[in-house]
Amino acid sequence: MNKTIITILVSTLIANSTLSANEELTQIKQEGIKYIKMLGGALKKEIKKNLKSDPSGALAMGACSSKAGEITENVNKNLPSYAKVRRSALKYRNEANKPDTLDKKVMREYEASIKADTFLPSDIKIVKKGDTYRVYKPLIVKRLCLKCHGEHISKDIRAVIKNVYPNDKATGFKEGDFRGVIVAEIKK
Repeated sequence: MNKTIITILVSTLIANSTLSANEELTQIKQEGIKYIKMLGGALKKEIKKNLKSDPSGALAMGACSSKAGEITENVNKNLPSYAKVRRSALKYRNEANKPDTLDKKVMREYEASIKADTFLPSDIKIVKKGDTYRVYKPLIVKRLCLKCHGEHISKDIRAVIKNVYPNDKATGFKEGDFRGVIVAEIKK
């Protein structure tokens, strides 16, 4: 009789701990998405504002090169001390956004799912590395991005890119291409 009760208790504890782990992942995902939206929204707002004042894209390119790091830093200042958010890409423009090994692995998984036609832009990946969870959201090239990241970039914008980012790898994209990721890192 006691063995049966103990078995039931252990089973219940295991089920509850699994549920707690699933709940924790859900909370981490929601928190990560919140931070990703903060950064993505702030960057998009800045780009749209500059494109409105200068449809050629040159002003937006200049603002992006001078303000993207500052915007990222400001967003991170408003996050809890255990969290940060950043961007990364396999074909990066800014050395500060260079991917590490785990970033590359996740982005290659996104590329493989695109090739296999199983990709969903809403596919959020959560990866644990040590005591930190990384929440990855894929970035897909939109028409807005093509002025600075597309195949046909104006001479003015090319000049800014060459001057500010001499080792640029982030051009030649088409609308709908996989561009990179925004990553929220949450230490637990």
